[in-house]
Amino acid sequence: MPLRSCLYRGQVMHQRFRPVRHRFVYEVFSLYLDLDELDAVDRSLRLLSVERANLLSFRAVDHGPRDGSALRPWVEAQLARHGIADAGSRIALLCFPRLLGYVFNPLSIYFCHGAGDRLRAIVYEVKNTFGDQHCYVFPVTPDQGRLAHACAKAMYVSPFIGMEARYEFKLRVPDERLAITIFEREPAGPVLTATHSAERRPLTDRELLRALRQNLFMTWKVIGAIHLEALRLWWKGVPYFPRGDAADRGTRIVGGEAESGR
Repeated sequence: MPLRSCLYRGQVMHQRFRPVRHRFVYEVFSLYLDLDELDAVDRSLRLLSVERANLLSFRAVDHGPRDGSALRPWVEAQLARHGIADAGSRIALLCFPRLLGYVFNPLSIYFCHGAGDRLRAIVYEVKNTFGDQHCYVFPVTPDQGRLAHACAKAMYVSPFIGMEARYEFKLRVPDERLAITIFEREPAGPVLTATHSAERRPLTDRELLRALRQNLFMTWKVIGAIHLEALRLWWKGVPYFPRGDAADRGTRIVGGEAESGR
């Protein structure tokens, strides 16, 4: 039986609007893993391993409770905490893989399906470079096409955007294409747009090799780009917001109230 898990190859773009304009684009490839297929993924690939060292790997310790335990019970607990039922029949995780043991995922997304394989909930798992994590959980109504969710920012992420900002997530259920847009707004107006657009590829060694040939140092490039672009923003004179008390609110938070919208 073919794997439902797959690979997405594409681009990430960040566009800042205020107080200066700033834009960058870089190539990425992501895993889209059905959490019930992890053993099958591990058996079927040579270049990618699950919970074992390899050129590419996936480890549960990078996500959820961050203790290496199974991710499905943690996701189901987040859904139950927010009163979302019938959303645990199939859970897929969109994330970057480890490359030679290293990865940083600024955003991982759990797509939670219910009866009839209909999407019922989404969990956005946000991380910062300080090791903090926060998740935003939203139900999905059966008639939603393009998904739209909004919430107040609950964790310090960028030293160049204050804690009074709000997120707006817009996306569709991943299929042959992946399209995710995140707007970040301050009280004075829009400050940042980030997009992730990609095309679906089968999760095979051949496709993984193609992705690596194009983007061999991707995981280091992700963290390197974060610091390089921060330096450029500082050079342009963008105001700096120290982490300060925000650290007490963000450290290892794995749940949080949020409001959703259409």
